[in-house]
Amino acid sequence: MKKLVTLFIAGCAAVAAVAAPSILTLKQSITDNSIIYPESFETDTHKMMQNWYLQNYMVLNTNYSKVPVIDASDEVYIKRLSQMPTVIEMPYNQIVRSYINMYTQRRRELVESMLGMSLYYMPIFEQALERHGLPLELRYLPVIESALNPDAVSRVGATGLWQFMLPTARGLGLEINSLVDERRDPYASSEAAAKYLKQLYEMYNDWSLAIAAYNCGPGNVNKALRRAGGENKDFWSIYYFLPQETRGYVPAFIAANYVMTYYNQHNISPALAKRPIITDSIHVNKRVHFNQVASVLDIPVEELRVLNPQYRKDIIPGDIRPYSLVLPSMQVYSYIMSEDSIISHDASLYAQRTVVEPTPLDYVDPNMEYTTKLVVKRHKVKRGETLSKIAAKYGVTVGEIKKWNGMRKNTVARGKVLKINTYQRVATGKKKTVEQPEAVAVAQVADSAAVAVVAADSSAIKEVAATPAPKVEPVKAAPKAKQAAPAQKYRYHTVKKGESLSTIARRYKGVSIADIQRANSIKGSNIRAGQKLKIPHI
Repeated sequence: MKKLVTLFIAGCAAVAAVAAPSILTLKQSITDNSIIYPESFETDTHKMMQNWYLQNYMVLNTNYSKVPVIDASDEVYIKRLSQMPTVIEMPYNQIVRSYINMYTQRRRELVESMLGMSLYYMPIFEQALERHGLPLELRYLPVIESALNPDAVSRVGATGLWQFMLPTARGLGLEINSLVDERRDPYASSEAAAKYLKQLYEMYNDWSLAIAAYNCGPGNVNKALRRAGGENKDFWSIYYFLPQETRGYVPAFIAANYVMTYYNQHNISPALAKRPIITDSIHVNKRVHFNQVASVLDIPVEELRVLNPQYRKDIIPGDIRPYSLVLPSMQVYSYIMSEDSIISHDASLYAQRTVVEPTPLDYVDPNMEYTTKLVVKRHKVKRGETLSKIAAKYGVTVGEIKKWNGMRKNTVARGKVLKINTYQRVATGKKKTVEQPEAVAVAQVADSAAVAVVAADSSAIKEVAATPAPKVEPVKAAPKAKQAAPAQKYRYHTVKKGESLSTIARRYKGVSIADIQRANSIKGSNIRAGQKLKIPHI
């Protein structure tokens, strides 16, 4: 009897083991017939291959139709995954296989493009992960997040290589505004991603849960853990309690690690480098447009955009704070030596206007004739002045200043006197002649009478003499039209500190800057505190 009871208990235990499979068994046996693939699988491969970096630095295969697809058995996949030197578990099951098939069969061209981009991006990802002591296999998260496209934007607004939502990105210290979006910056976003992944791992002490939380947020993972109940749970034990879009995230991560490691086992051609890309960065503390850099250094604008995708409008706002500019390493020294030329190149097109109040023009006497002539000025270089600042002051170019002064370098010493050729309007000393309408009328009548007298006979002379008075009526009315205007009335204004002609003019209704200049014989806009000005009544 005792033996029968023992056998019964053993049998129940075996049944229980089948009914409640272990976590390890679940990892291997789980299935899902309604898999939702990440948005990165929808990447337009043709558009991606037009990327400037791929076009100029990589050799890509363009004839996949003749390359046979190589599949493998479950046993081979299991063996290959187990041989990968990873800290994070890489279990194999039907869901993982579906993602491997997607990469190795239907999205082969996408894999080749990503392999080409990975030659540039992977070292950046690995350095950030190394700094925070994280597993290097996490470098393949951007493969499923963005297909290694720094400009990728998801349907819900996640942006960049690591697909950060705006609140999460700002919480991690990334700058996002109209000109700069550091979610697109490979260096800044990789640093933020490493920090975030480390926080998530410290929260769950399980990489599968940390990776799932990276995709859908800790709130959804915590909710799934509560619904699953029990302890020592991992991603596979809460799989069906997660949002449907997140369920395929860890399998996709495993598949991305697999395909980026074993691509050559599936006839996927590695992207070969035409030439290495070696970059360096420089801090820019002036506002500069990519077109200025491209024109002076002879660099394609497209290359600047590939290396610096964080600048949304091709503008580096270095006048706000220093910003990093990544360049081919051979061009960094060229930038340093040519910075003044870069800033002054087409400055009128790209300089930001900072004048709040319009500067009034010098007073122009409407009764005086003016002409424009070349004037040679002398400018003594002050402390902190550069050629670009001096050029902007006089409305000339840095190249012109260098030519006029026989200079070769873009630097100039303090105290040096520079010759500046500029044009300015000067008075000729002659007054404009303005004919009065009444005088013209009188002259016309007189001329007509003289012609009549010379040309006609005696009877015609009598006829002219007898000409009725109405023909001379405009002349009689002239004295009435030329009555003296009433004397101008003025009020007075004492200039306060910080006031300008424009602020004073706005205080008095109908009064313009020119009215104040005329009333006080002021040329230009210089006034001083305490000065008493006449303000005309308009």
